[in-house]
Amino acid sequence: MTERKPRKDATRNREAVFAAADALFAECARPEDVTMADIAAAAGVGKGTLFRAYGDRTGLIRALYEARLEPVRHAVEVGPPPLGPDTPPLERVPALLDALLCLKLDNRHLAVALEGTGADSPYRTGHYARWHALLRDLLERIPGTAGARSADFAAHALLAATRADLVAHLAGEEGVPREELRTRLAEFTASVLGAGAGAEPRRPGPSGPSGPRPLG
Repeated sequence: MTERKPRKDATRNREAVFAAADALFAECARPEDVTMADIAAAAGVGKGTLFRAYGDRTGLIRALYEARLEPVRHAVEVGPPPLGPDTPPLERVPALLDALLCLKLDNRHLAVALEGTGADSPYRTGHYARWHALLRDLLERIPGTAGARSADFAAHALLAATRADLVAHLAGEEGVPREELRTRLAEFTASVLGAGAGAEPRRPGPSGPSGPRPLG
């Protein structure tokens, strides 16, 4: 059976809604101040259209964030090194974390809005579970590291360094430059990996098709 494609007007509405929500969250002082009515008005669609498509405000934010996340997920699943599946674990772990950090930096207003909805613990979201499982499995494959329990905890600890609220605080309130944040994360990752694997800090590379780049 042929898969039905979205109608052109539905695709246009989705693009308009995502663009409007992205702009409103980027410009607001507090994410909770942005309402479904605000987004509908900015997008030029009815509020009922938003609720039918996304269920509620949290569903809309989640859908928008997942759309921003998709290029990174694609690069991780089928892309070339350093993110793709053929990359050695000792190189892939810091590259994955760097990609997540850049995603949060480029979309921190959305990431903070999603974490602030209160609908889900960040640790129970689908994307967190995927990244944690991937990092845990990679850590278990690095020679000289401890067992599965240690890898599970280390994966949580490494992901904590890319939490949206922390990234927003460091980049916003403390004014830490982007490249310095990337370097600090690389050094922290190397300190975790190096305990058992002799890892050296991986210098963050330039943005490109196989690595972190703005996703706006």
